[in-house]
Amino acid sequence: MILHGIGLVLLAVVTGTLSVLLAMALIRWWDAGRGTRGMQLPQGLDSSLKPMVLLYRDQRLVDATAPARALLDRLSVPEDEWARLLQWIGPRFPEAMEGLARIDRSGRFECLGQSGTGSATLRLLVEQVDSGLLRITITDPQAEYAGIVVDSMSQQAMEEELDLLRRSLDQTPMLVWRQDAEERVTWANAAYLRKAEGQTDEPIGWPLPRLLDSPRPVPGAGTRTRRASLNQNGAVFWYDCHSHPVGDQVMMFALPADAAVRAERSLREFVQTLTKTFADLPIGLAIFDRQRHLQLFNPALIDLTNLPTGFLTARPTLFDLLDKLRELRMVPEPKDFRSWRQQMSNLESSAATGHHVEEWSLPGGQTYRVTGRPHPDGAVAFLFEDITSEMSLTRKFRAELTLGHAILDNLGEAVAVFAPGGQVVMSNRAFRDLWPGADSLGHALACWQNQPETGPGVDALGARLTQPDADLRDSGLMASPQGQLLGWSVARLTGGRQMVRFRLPDPAQQGGSQPLLAASAG
Repeated sequence: MILHGIGLVLLAVVTGTLSVLLAMALIRWWDAGRGTRGMQLPQGLDSSLKPMVLLYRDQRLVDATAPARALLDRLSVPEDEWARLLQWIGPRFPEAMEGLARIDRSGRFECLGQSGTGSATLRLLVEQVDSGLLRITITDPQAEYAGIVVDSMSQQAMEEELDLLRRSLDQTPMLVWRQDAEERVTWANAAYLRKAEGQTDEPIGWPLPRLLDSPRPVPGAGTRTRRASLNQNGAVFWYDCHSHPVGDQVMMFALPADAAVRAERSLREFVQTLTKTFADLPIGLAIFDRQRHLQLFNPALIDLTNLPTGFLTARPTLFDLLDKLRELRMVPEPKDFRSWRQQMSNLESSAATGHHVEEWSLPGGQTYRVTGRPHPDGAVAFLFEDITSEMSLTRKFRAELTLGHAILDNLGEAVAVFAPGGQVVMSNRAFRDLWPGADSLGHALACWQNQPETGPGVDALGARLTQPDADLRDSGLMASPQGQLLGWSVARLTGGRQMVRFRLPDPAQQGGSQPLLAASAG
């Protein structure tokens, strides 16, 4: 019985030990299984480490990985996917074009990129899988085995764009800075820093000083603009400041405006000079814009037309001004309103298309010259000039000329005045009747020498007129076309002119040949 009890105890102990060992083995196996499953990589991490691979058949895209398609999508121009890829590869891999040209012979081509910034040094691998089928792989050697979950192509694009933006902002002549809500400068470009350093001899600290009183954007109003000045070393610099809200801060852009300020100042001075000049002109000036509204006039216009100042300052239209002039009887008296209106329309259209001049004889006895000139952008300028005295002087001069001609025509002698060039500048009726066709010295000499009977008097007259400076006689005798005896004399006038007078024969001496003998003797 005792042996049987000991056997039962031993059996129980062995059974318990085996159970514990089996349980421990099961627990270890279970933990090992869980640990192995916990060491597996997530599916998202697998996809993020996909290489950039493109498969082309006869330069047509057959397949590509997700990063490669993302790269092609960023290159939206040109539309051809092969041309898009070459446009991206060309600047980064200078040897790629030559390698692609001989890929049919070599079957494989590999090179490193020669451009790029930061850690983006790329490697290009081109393999000819089959006839016309190319596999192109682009990788970053530095990140190839590092397990970095970053698209190296995107990183390179961002680094290049960042470098371009930094260089652009540092080289631009405009001032760019950022301000916070308390108007403290939190960032500035190189041009702003140079200006800030020029304001003081001491090193500038942080935050940077504010240089310009720039505008603050109004919420909901968008961008605002303001012109501000900066005094530096006795010189004044002008800027056109623009503000753009960016979150809770404001970006400021100050464009140099010195040339614009100088041009505006010159324009103001020029306009002031013109205004003073127009004010002193005795000619009335009225300038109308393309809608024919009065934009500019001078005091002489009021003096000449008696138009009220308030009427002119109200900027009337051209036809309103002409109607007002008609009411004041400062335009020619028309036969009827319709013809007058048509005349004024013709005046406006002629002035708009070219230089136009009219003379207005006013009911009060005055005479105005109205000149219309086109101006740029469809504007028209009218000038009103009082020419009453000029017209009176012209009429008086014409009357005196008419009187002088009448006196010459009633003289008992034939008179003609020759200019230095031989032209007949003046003659009376008796000369024209005596020598028809003698409208110049050459024609007169031919007429005198072609007479049936000539003598030494004709030669003496021709020599005297053709050689005015020679010491020749100033008078003599010659035969008329009717064979009568004529006495001639030549007198010098101012300006090199010469006056010839022919004394007509006395009617009591007509007939006979004795005058011709006398002419020959003379």
